[in-house]
Amino acid sequence: MNSKKCLNRKRIIGWQRILLLLFTIHYSLFTFSQVGTWKNYLAYHEIQQICAAGDYLFVRASNDLYQYNQKDQSIYTYDRTNGLSDTNIKLIAWNKQAKRLIAVYDNSNIDLVETNGNVTNISALYTKTMTEDKTVNSIRIEGNYAYLVCGFGIVKVNMQRAEIAETYTPNHPEYPTSLPAEDNSDYDKYIELVKTLSPDGPHYNHFGFMRFLNNKLYTCNGDYTHSSGIQIYDNNNWINYQNEGISDVTGLSYMGAFCLDVDPKNENHIFAGSRNGLYEFKDGQFVSFYNSNNSPIEPFDGKTLEYELVSDVKYDSNGDIWLLNSSAPNTSMIRYVNGSFTKLNHAELMKLNSGAIKNRSNAEMRGMFFDSQGLMWFVNNNWYTPAFYQYDTNSDKLTAYENFVNQDGTVQNPQLGVRCIAEDLQHNIWIGTSAGPFVFERKEINNGGTTLTQVKVPRNDGTNYADYLLANTDILSMAIDGGNRKWFGTNGNGVYLISADNMTQILHFTTADSPLLSNIVKSIAVNPASGEVFFGTDNGLCSYISDATQSNTEMTSDNVWAYPNPVEPNYTGPITITGLTLNADVKILSANGAIINEGRSNGGTYTWDGCDQKGRRVASGVYMVATATSDGKKGTVCKIAIIN
Repeated sequence: MNSKKCLNRKRIIGWQRILLLLFTIHYSLFTFSQVGTWKNYLAYHEIQQICAAGDYLFVRASNDLYQYNQKDQSIYTYDRTNGLSDTNIKLIAWNKQAKRLIAVYDNSNIDLVETNGNVTNISALYTKTMTEDKTVNSIRIEGNYAYLVCGFGIVKVNMQRAEIAETYTPNHPEYPTSLPAEDNSDYDKYIELVKTLSPDGPHYNHFGFMRFLNNKLYTCNGDYTHSSGIQIYDNNNWINYQNEGISDVTGLSYMGAFCLDVDPKNENHIFAGSRNGLYEFKDGQFVSFYNSNNSPIEPFDGKTLEYELVSDVKYDSNGDIWLLNSSAPNTSMIRYVNGSFTKLNHAELMKLNSGAIKNRSNAEMRGMFFDSQGLMWFVNNNWYTPAFYQYDTNSDKLTAYENFVNQDGTVQNPQLGVRCIAEDLQHNIWIGTSAGPFVFERKEINNGGTTLTQVKVPRNDGTNYADYLLANTDILSMAIDGGNRKWFGTNGNGVYLISADNMTQILHFTTADSPLLSNIVKSIAVNPASGEVFFGTDNGLCSYISDATQSNTEMTSDNVWAYPNPVEPNYTGPITITGLTLNADVKILSANGAIINEGRSNGGTYTWDGCDQKGRRVASGVYMVATATSDGKKGTVCKIAIIN
């Protein structure tokens, strides 16, 4: 290399280092996750199995897996984002000769895990179509092999070659009759050590109810079948509310919480509805209990204290608390103000007539929220009288919507129930049902109408035909993000993201093509500041970093920035500009003012792929981000340094 080229190279390297230093100093206060990435929030609380692997310990806890390094005391957790093929691990065993751990899932899928983090999947047993019982009941290790004792026979796995070597049924001439004993001795040897370990994560994998408030994710069971408690995710830390000892005080079983809400005056003060009443917590500790002994809350049959269903609880803007009492003989709605309860019964809510049950409150009233006009909305998620409701707390006027007639005059029947309800940024009310999503448009609401809208999505196939949006898809949960896009969680078909204009399916996540933990998505919550979308599934909690955040009312140099910044040579992901106003106009400009990229924000966020308008990766340099509000008012400018 001649001296001139060498000098130029040194100048370039020096310039890059200066850029790196300047932008690293400026943005060191901000830490962000890359748009498009996934996270899992799995429980590792209940220790089930321990396998020693040299200097490492593999631990199966709460049906999840982590690895402990006895030399440096580090912990590495495994999940679907870093190699595992499935969820709900049923059994593990270490093979010393093959130097691999075998992990068998409850659906008979198999992973082989090495201490360096490499994972190899063996799916043959899982995908095998058979009428016999494939359940794996125990694992026996011998040489390079693992013998899986199943309901139908024995599967011999070659752990060195990562393949199924042989399958034996009881009538097979070579059926193994003398297998080595199952070895669980490492559990007793290391259990006291493992009890001292604290992998990051919640205590339980039950997230049927979620609500994002005060920059925290508040979660609980969401059903009446688990005894796990309230869990709060706060700035990378999990806070677990008292779960033990509550039954000793109440004399009733504590089945965790079905729903909860947070005191607007004290974020550490929570009321939670449950199977047998209303529970009050302060600073993570149980303090009070309310049921038919000290409140108007009623048992479903008037006498069984274990079934006094408080199916929703919500604070209003005045700090008053509203309760829904499902399946009750005389009570449907209760107001709690300054220690005093008031019953507010409405005939429209007393329509449960099934078998011996007569004229009781609807079976599963839930989803309470107050809209932008101060009106309360909730649903009845039950096959008997599926409906949604509007309630004016000032006038005590309740309106029931039981007939699902769309704009075409077509009657739709959500046979299983009305699952969820939410308000979008245009103040329309979205209703998720077992027959798909409906929109109750604000103009229809304000005019006292009852017609629902089913969004029609054109087929764009040269015809004038269109299809109703997600028709006959069972919508279990939904959330509206900062870009007014709709996230729909389904009962068996994963998650859909629909555009702000409702015309485009932007994303569809399933377990087959993403790290989503299950295709049954019971709850969704969005962090408006970061765009992180949380999915509560029947297999636990995971999240996706979306490209939409809550918009700002104005754009200034203090609240608009880009990340990563600087963009280093090995980075190939999206570059994110955040802090924008709704539908802001964004232009990426070169140093000489040429437009490199332009578009509109999703809520408060805009993403750029680092390429010019012809799809070519841009050269090293400093690029300007010029913004303007949706009505053309000039915004602010930030800079992005790119180093290639």
